[in-house]
Amino acid sequence: MRKLIGSLLTAFFLLAPLSPVQADSTVVRIVSPAHQTFTGEFRNDDLAQELTPSGRLGQLVYVSASRSKIWVIDPALIDEVVAMTGEYKLATDAEPLGSKIAVDWLTQLQKVSRANEVVALAYGNPDVALATSLAPSELKMYYTFGKSQLQVALGRIVRSEPDGGWSTGKSKLSPVLKKNYSDSRKALTRLSRAVEDPELMLMRARLSRLLSPSLDKDSRDYFSYSAKVAVDAQVRKLRINPGKYQVTTESAKLPVTIINEFAVDVMVNIEMTPMNTRVVVENFAGVVVPANSKKQLELTLDVIAPGETTIFAQITDATSVDVVPASILQINSTVIDKRVTWFTTGAAILLLLAAVAQSVRRVRKGRKDEI
Repeated sequence: MRKLIGSLLTAFFLLAPLSPVQADSTVVRIVSPAHQTFTGEFRNDDLAQELTPSGRLGQLVYVSASRSKIWVIDPALIDEVVAMTGEYKLATDAEPLGSKIAVDWLTQLQKVSRANEVVALAYGNPDVALATSLAPSELKMYYTFGKSQLQVALGRIVRSEPDGGWSTGKSKLSPVLKKNYSDSRKALTRLSRAVEDPELMLMRARLSRLLSPSLDKDSRDYFSYSAKVAVDAQVRKLRINPGKYQVTTESAKLPVTIINEFAVDVMVNIEMTPMNTRVVVENFAGVVVPANSKKQLELTLDVIAPGETTIFAQITDATSVDVVPASILQINSTVIDKRVTWFTTGAAILLLLAAVAQSVRRVRKGRKDEI
């Protein structure tokens, strides 16, 4: 009977779901609002103060090691601390003073959490409900990316539990800022379809910080603006130069320049779309633009009728999905139809022959009068 009861109890404990927070464990949350802008510098040096032994985050790690703790950590915060361990810049004129502080704090965190479980929050600690409503697939990426980043920073295996209930708080992001987030996210997602750049992936993950419950109104406005400026700059790195062209022949080859300012090679298609039927143009497929370079293409253009035409030059991926906004090429064709040319030339010849005949008649008449 005892064996039966023992077997049942063993099966119960093996199969029963474990609570994320054990009754005898203390949960330590390592979270903080964003400090680093989307262009790389820090808004101020407040994070350095938080990391000191007397600071809010310092008081959490400068303690005796204990086996009864669970560390719940925002990987984006740890990435900021890692960035501070080297040379970093402030958005103000002040001199940054946190490098040594950041190194000591990160070392202490690794030491004091070594014997404990570590749970990685979604990167940037976003409001999970809001992220789910705005971009559920992106939220999955925040969890995956966050776990990977935290494991690298701490040099150990950590857990990631999207349904574990570790995320808390609600974001108060306004409808306007929600739209800004969505627009920036979509722009980076489209760009990522053609550009496989780790820096682009990191910026895409950093957008999650805009959804953090820990941001106050001023910080939400500040970092949303920072994100928009940075995303626009990323999108501008891959583009076709706009231009104006004067065409005087029925067929022409026009120089079109595509620019790639990313640190990786990019392969794209280019769709040329005239806004009227005055001209016929070709598209380009499988165009490879080396990293940090320009490439000039020859656009074959055939004129059907003279006049002005606008061509939208659109960079797309292999599935014809737009990657960046289109560029505009302005065409002004002054080609004269061959039939008009033949008619004009023929009329001129007839007028010339008529003038010659008239001159001949006058000469003959003059000779008769002399006789």
